This record gives sequence, structure tokens and C-alpha cells, in this order.
Amino acid sequence: MRKTLCMFLTVLMILGLAACGAEKQKETTADGFSPALDTSAGGTVTVAGGYDNFEALEAEFDSFNEYYPNVELMFTKVDDYNNMIGMVLDGNDAPDIYVNYSWMYGRDQYKSSIDHAEDLSDPALGLDLDCIRSNIILNTDDGSLPMIPVFANTYGMLVNNDLFEKEGLSVPKTYQELVDVCNAFREKGYENPLMGFSKEETTSVFTLTAYPFFCETVANDAEAVKKLNTLDASAGEYMRPTLEKMEQFLNDGCVDPDACAKIEDNYEAVILRFFEGDVPMMTCSGDTVSGTKKRESRSEAFIANPFTYTFVPVPMSDEGANFLDMPNLQFSVNKDSQNLEMANEFMRFLVTSQELNKMAQNKGLMSPTKDLSFNSVYAAFGDVPESKILSPEVIGLTDDAVIQLRQAVYGVCTGAMTIDEAVAKYGSFTN
Repeated sequence: MRKTLCMFLTVLMILGLAACGAEKQKETTADGFSPALDTSAGGTVTVAGGYDNFEALEAEFDSFNEYYPNVELMFTKVDDYNNMIGMVLDGNDAPDIYVNYSWMYGRDQYKSSIDHAEDLSDPALGLDLDCIRSNIILNTDDGSLPMIPVFANTYGMLVNNDLFEKEGLSVPKTYQELVDVCNAFREKGYENPLMGFSKEETTSVFTLTAYPFFCETVANDAEAVKKLNTLDASAGEYMRPTLEKMEQFLNDGCVDPDACAKIEDNYEAVILRFFEGDVPMMTCSGDTVSGTKKRESRSEAFIANPFTYTFVPVPMSDEGANFLDMPNLQFSVNKDSQNLEMANEFMRFLVTSQELNKMAQNKGLMSPTKDLSFNSVYAAFGDVPESKILSPEVIGLTDDAVIQLRQAVYGVCTGAMTIDEAVAKYGSFTN
């Protein structure tokens, strides 16, 4: 009887542990990915883009193969991607998934990239769209969703945290604090407290600081946005507050354009200059930040004297810094794909907080998900209040309008034209 009782209790314990394990597995599955197709299924899924290599995506391929070991996933680079993707999609070897960009929407030249895209808002696809920040999702006229952000981008400045700690200073949160910090560093012997690329207007120190400020000035003015987008000459007046702010930025001595002009490009040269260790703040885009980790080992100065750094918004207003939230890279599914079911299954796997965050971490770019705390480099942007988060997707500014602003800001900041001349020239700047 004792043996029988022991066996009975043992069975109960095993069943209890099994039930707990099953419940634990159920919880894990609920928060992650669970295959919806036959996991023994085979086939090939191709992803096309313009990157030379896409190691972060290939890591996701490996993870997906843990569920579907017989599916082959491949990334294919398309040369001259922006001009060739339409022809590729219309050809016989069209990819199943392809990189897309919001600025292609509404342009006849890129019509194929939109026409071939499946509507990813279809609930039947089961994509976890709620994990993505809604303000960077493209709003189309018909309410469809031709593309989903897999990376995000923004403008800001790399901060040498060790220098701030050494000198007993705090990272600035307002424009006046920025001016004061630059002056304090200069008094302590730092020749260039704030630097950035300035040889060309695209992603120059001037564009990076001016564009978020400009977006705030027109964010709630639909009439202004309409005139700016149609390149109405009178819309130049909407740039005036931004141009005046940039003039003040230079007059306050926040940046030395001549010193910045020695930086050859807004990627590797910016990173390596920052890694010299004597620049407290370096303006750049999230694209540039993505290259920092790999270049730590290429900088003799950084190897000799490593330091901690983060990426933060540039405070150009006394009300605080703006977070200009933009999609970086977006994926579309080719609705004419021969492997549509498996392509959608891979997208369902990828579009989760876990996988998007992991891919962004591997690539070094900002994640499009609602949680930015997982990456200490970008965490400061997650602390920006909602009222200071600005999105060109929501505001509705087109690339044509942004080109006009960039050219005007660059002309004024380099002394090539006055504010009045830049305002009067709106709509006639060429890219």
C-alpha cells in the first residue's frame, strides 16, 4: 500500500509539473511567434534591397529557419536600387519581399513599387502592427499599407558621456543650456564643443539641427504644409523662423563651420573624428550612429582611450528638444509573389517587438517599435514627451518641400545668401 501510494503521488507530481510547463510554454508562445503553416514546408523567399550586405536580416533568416528548416531565404542586392526596383518587380525574377520608401509613394517614377505591394493592413495576415510606432507608418490616400518600417531614423548628436562627467556638466535639454554648455566646454579648453559635417547640405550640421525645429513650426498648420508641398513661392515665409534660429545658432558660437568643413563625410569621417575623444557633441543622423560599433576598433584614439557615448536629440528650442521620428527602411511584400504564403509568414515572424528590436540592435539602427529602452544608445529618444515627437509622415511634408528647406538653410548658414533672399527663392531651389 505504501508503494502504491508513493507511485500515485509521484504520478500527480509529474502531471503537475507537466501542466506548469505547458502553461509556461503557452505564455511564451502568446508573447512571441507561433508557426501558422506546416513547418516541414519548403520553398524559397527572396528579399531585395540596395545594401551591399544585410547581416542583420540574415540573422533573422537563421532564426526563422529554426521554425521552418526547409525554407531557403536569400537577400539580393539590386544595383541602382531606387531606379531599378520597378523594372525588377516587373521582370520574371521579381523578389518576394523588397525594400520600399515612403517618399516613393505618389511619384509616377516609382509607381511599380507601390502597385506591386500587398496591403499589409489586412487583418488576415496577422501582422503585429501595434508593436510599431504609428506615427512612422505611411498614411496612404486609400487607407492601405503598402510598406512596414523595419528600421527607423532620426537626427541628433552623439554625446561623449565621459567628457560631460569629467567636466561636471549635464547634457543640454534646452537651447539655452546648449549655448551654456558649449561656452563652458570652451572655457575648459575644448576648441570645438559641438561639431558636425558641413561640406554639403544633405545631412549637414545645419540640416540636422534645422529640420526638426522647422517641422515643429508647421506641424499644426495644414495650409502651410499644402503651400510648402506645392512649392508655392509665398511659402518661403514659413521658413523664416527656422532661418532666424539658425542665424542665432551661429551667432551664439555653438559651432565653428570652418572646423566642421574639415570633416570629409557624414559617416565614417564623422565617427572617427568623434572617436578622437576631444569633441563633446557631434551632430549626425541615425544612419551614422549605426556605423559606430564597427568603427571602434578602427580608431587608434578610441582603442587607446575608450569612452561611453549615447545619441540624443539636439535642443534647438527653450521648450526642449524635438524627436524627429522617421522610417528608415521599409519592407513590402510582392502581391504577385509565387511564394506569397511563406513570404507573409516570414513577415509575421519579423514584425514583432522581439525580432524588430533584435534586428535593429544588430544593424545599429533605431528600432521602429514602441520600446526604445532596450538600446542604451537610443534610449534618450524614448524619454522625449509625446508633444515633442514629430513625424513627417503625420505632418505630410513631402521630400520636395524638404529639399527647399535644406537648400535655404545651407545657403544662409554658409553666407551664400541672406534670410530674405532664401525666403524669396522658395520653390526654385534645385536638388
